[in-house]
Amino acid sequence: MLVKFENKSHRVKGLAFHPRRPWVLASLHNGVIELWDYRMDTKIDEFCEHEGPVRGVDFHSSRPLFVSGGDDYKIKVWNYQLKRCLFTLNGHLDYIRTVQFHRNYPWILSASDDQTIRMWNWQSRSCLIVLTGHNHYVMSAQFHPTRDLVLSASLDQTARVWDISGLRKKTVSPMTPTDSGVGNDMFGVSDVGVKHVLEGHSRGVNWASFHHTMPYIATAADDREVKLWRMNDDKAWEVDTMRGHINNVSCVLFHPKKDLIISNSEDKSIRVWDMNKESAPQVLRRENDRYWILAVHPNLNLIGAGHDSGMMVFKLERERPAYDCSPSHKRMYFFNDNYIVEHTFRSQSSSV
Repeated sequence: MLVKFENKSHRVKGLAFHPRRPWVLASLHNGVIELWDYRMDTKIDEFCEHEGPVRGVDFHSSRPLFVSGGDDYKIKVWNYQLKRCLFTLNGHLDYIRTVQFHRNYPWILSASDDQTIRMWNWQSRSCLIVLTGHNHYVMSAQFHPTRDLVLSASLDQTARVWDISGLRKKTVSPMTPTDSGVGNDMFGVSDVGVKHVLEGHSRGVNWASFHHTMPYIATAADDREVKLWRMNDDKAWEVDTMRGHINNVSCVLFHPKKDLIISNSEDKSIRVWDMNKESAPQVLRRENDRYWILAVHPNLNLIGAGHDSGMMVFKLERERPAYDCSPSHKRMYFFNDNYIVEHTFRSQSSSV
């Protein structure tokens, strides 16, 4: 592991990378949101309007906005250029665990201890729909990267995949003057339906993540297990169970570039699992700090992890290949995909 940035703070409960700038946003248990430049190792700003812990943050993909959700039951949308909160979305009746902007539509997704997931239109500042069905705290919710799907994880020991294509067609397609863009029944099932229920964990599920390109889902739970699931249009089924954590597993993500699953836990460790079972899990430990959250950069090979006393940004391995030149500087030798390659400068040819 190559640590690129590390800082000390109160307990970090939420993390988000900016898609273009070298920034990472951290929401803290003391109610503060900090914006850091991880290349320069400097704090850019902090935002302090929530009352109580802030558990979820996310950057907008193209606008100078971020969203936060906290234990004050409030969702706040901020403009980091203006350095202020633009507005607050109210409606949840308990702690808010995660918040996320949709990549293409003016939507925010939120998960709460009130056992619901809510979708909001941040442009009209209204709630589009309330997804009900979980019967315990909803610990995380996220949009699928490309499809009209939502994934949620709950302490009711299940993860659920929701089909939101009906809601997208109703709210994003051209509307008649009388169409508000909101479902006729906010709690209705006509616009959103449960596509799959993932049952297999023996205790509450803390996190669930979609794979970026493949039809896979990873879940992490208080039963100390990480599970890999595969889905199609008709069903979802368990593919593998990864055991090794010795306490509650807080978060799980897919590596953005490799066939790896990354999880962290209250056992003070990060574990890196090979989806193809070609290598043993890597274990990265801290002495005193429990891990709570993971984030992956949307474009770069960077991973963020939040723990009891701060956060860090790291890579799993060096990306620049090891190389050496011959004494005459006519040839260069470098390591690539488990092979040593010889490159001749004069002929511009390479051989293994």
